[in-house]
Amino acid sequence: MFHAVSKIVSFFAQPSSLAVLLIAAGFMLYRFRPSAARWPIALGFSWLAVAGFLPLGNALVLPLEQRFEQRQPLLPDGHLTGIIVLGGFEDGWVTSNRGGLAINESAERLTEAVRIARQRPELKIVFTGGVGDLFGGFEASEAIRQYVVDTGIAPERVIIENGSRDTYENAVLTRQTLNLAPDDRWLLVTSAYHMPRAVGAFRQAGLNISPFPVDFRTRDAGDILRFPISVAAGLQRADLAVREWIGLVVYRVAGRSSAVFPAP
Repeated sequence: MFHAVSKIVSFFAQPSSLAVLLIAAGFMLYRFRPSAARWPIALGFSWLAVAGFLPLGNALVLPLEQRFEQRQPLLPDGHLTGIIVLGGFEDGWVTSNRGGLAINESAERLTEAVRIARQRPELKIVFTGGVGDLFGGFEASEAIRQYVVDTGIAPERVIIENGSRDTYENAVLTRQTLNLAPDDRWLLVTSAYHMPRAVGAFRQAGLNISPFPVDFRTRDAGDILRFPISVAAGLQRADLAVREWIGLVVYRVAGRSSAVFPAP
């Protein structure tokens, strides 16, 4: 139930969805009270303009990505048990019909994890994530496994958890999948904007993790003044950021995270 409700709330709370709903409500209201209809219509179009034309999305994404700054050096050192990679980089729908492994703009989760695994052959590599869509879908765990093995990673090093539907379930089911020892330390790989919520969920689940953010969407603080290349791109960035900030609050309230805004 929590998963379904969170997906629905997240959808309607996104700037693009909220703007469309306001405009639609205004046009519906126009039939009965024309004078009152102009306010939701004006608010809807104003919100589309702010989120679509201005760098609002960058301003909201930047604090998320700066919370766990880009790793230096590029390869982690010290004691590690393995690498945990959060799903979301794979396109199960396309993969199910086209074969191979279809990936999306979060592909750096996969490519960086494989790069580290090849440099650190003693590490296990765990991929966690199933189908999170409300209306069904296809998971691509076997395609992921085959891809990783094809890059030269030994099959016995690859662990797949494909039952989770969201970040909290990633953490809980990964813990259940692994035979944890007291001194285990796992490198957590996910998109930089998503890292605060992921860290909170995995800490709450009791895993000892070291964040390794990838897939950065901003360069630095200067991007607060970098305008979107299109209205669609601006709305997409704003939607992504608002969804993540809402997720941080909801996870804490629901006891799914160790903090509202987890710190390093």
